[in-house]
Amino acid sequence: MTFDSPENTETSTPQSEIDAAATAGPEGTLPPEAEPEPAGEEVIGVRRGMFGISGTGDTSGYGRLVRPVTLPGSTPAPYGGYFDELVDALRTALAATGTPFETAIEKIVVFRGELTLHVRREHLPHVAQALRDDAALRFELCLGVNGVHYPHDTGRELHAVYHLMSVTHSRRLRVEASAPDADPHIPSLYSVYPTTDWHERETYDFFGILFDGHPSLTRIAMPDDWRGHPQRKDYPLGGIPVEYKGARIPPPDERRAYS
Repeated sequence: MTFDSPENTETSTPQSEIDAAATAGPEGTLPPEAEPEPAGEEVIGVRRGMFGISGTGDTSGYGRLVRPVTLPGSTPAPYGGYFDELVDALRTALAATGTPFETAIEKIVVFRGELTLHVRREHLPHVAQALRDDAALRFELCLGVNGVHYPHDTGRELHAVYHLMSVTHSRRLRVEASAPDADPHIPSLYSVYPTTDWHERETYDFFGILFDGHPSLTRIAMPDDWRGHPQRKDYPLGGIPVEYKGARIPPPDERRAYS
C-alpha cells in the first residue's frame, strides 16, 4: 500500500506542526495564543524611493515609492509566555537595589514573538547586571551588540541593541539603549559581559557610538584614520573611483542616470 492509497487511514502530522518543531529554539517556549498588539506604531520619518536615497536618478522603477518609517510602540501587559515572569523578576531585582523599574526601563515591546526592553542609557549596566546575576533571570550570555541609525528619530538617533540568552532557563531577550547624535555616549557592558569587547568596537567603528568605560575603543575594521562611520544612514553610498586609460568610473552615488 502506498502513502497515496485511499486505504491509508494513518493520521499524518500537519505541516504547520512540523515547521514549528523544526524551528523551535529557546524562544519557542511562547504560548500558543496570539501575542499582544503594540499600543501603536511610532512614525519617525518617511522613506522615498526604493533605497531611501535621493539625487541619484533612481532607475529601479520605484522612484515614487513613499513609505512611513515606523517603530513598534509600547506593548501593554500581559505579554504572554515567560515574558511576564521575566519582567516581574527584573522589577523585583531592580527594586532590591533601590532602582525603580519605571526609572530604568523606558518601554517594553513584544513584536513578532520577541521581547525587547528599552533601557535608559544611564541605567544600562545596572539593568544588565541584574539580568545576569538574579537567579530568576540568569542571562549569562551576551550574543553581541548591533548598532542602528535612525536619522529622523530626533533625540535618539543612535541605538545599541544587545542580544542576551539565558542558558539556565533557555530564554532570549533583547535590550536596547539609545543616544542622540549630539551626544553619542552609551555605557559599555564590557564589565558585565566581557564578550562585548569586539562587538562594541565594531559598533563604534561603523556607527560612531562611544561606549564609555570600554578598555580599548578603537576601530576594528576600518583604518584608524578613516573619516566617518560607514553604516550610518547619512554616510555617502561611496565606492572607489576606478581609473582606466583616460577614463574615470565614479562611485555608484555619483553616476549619472538615464531616463
